[in-house]
Amino acid sequence: MSSQSILYPTFAMFALTFFVLLRMRKKRFAAVRGGQIDGAYYRAFQGEEPEELRVVTRNFINLFEWPTLFYVVCIMIYVSGQTSAWLVFWAWTYALLRYVHTFIHLTTNNVVARFGVYFTSTMILAVMWGTLLLQLLLSPQIPVTRVAV
Repeated sequence: MSSQSILYPTFAMFALTFFVLLRMRKKRFAAVRGGQIDGAYYRAFQGEEPEELRVVTRNFINLFEWPTLFYVVCIMIYVSGQTSAWLVFWAWTYALLRYVHTFIHLTTNNVVARFGVYFTSTMILAVMWGTLLLQLLLSPQIPVTRVAV
């Protein structure tokens, strides 16, 4: 397995974040044009957005919370040379669950279903961090040698 394979799920997460950003932009412009909200609201975010807009904004913000730890662990896995099929599987599973979470959040917004997916993805992230820690603790340490110049 290529060590780079752990990086591909991070591109999927970037694509999801970018999609939500575009959706949020579209909805914000439409809300201002449609008179649902005053454009001045976005100067200092004072007041209240319509609910549909608040949901997509909250989803976008959420993609910068736990997923940040996903990006970090994937980079740490790659840099430390600890890529394994197990970790790549969980990284793709995490990304897929975040897509499902966003789909639920932006469509039915069923809180019970959304929380179930959110919690499961968070547990997968914990498995990834735990696996990396265990692999690092069990891997043989490579001594650092100094070269005299």
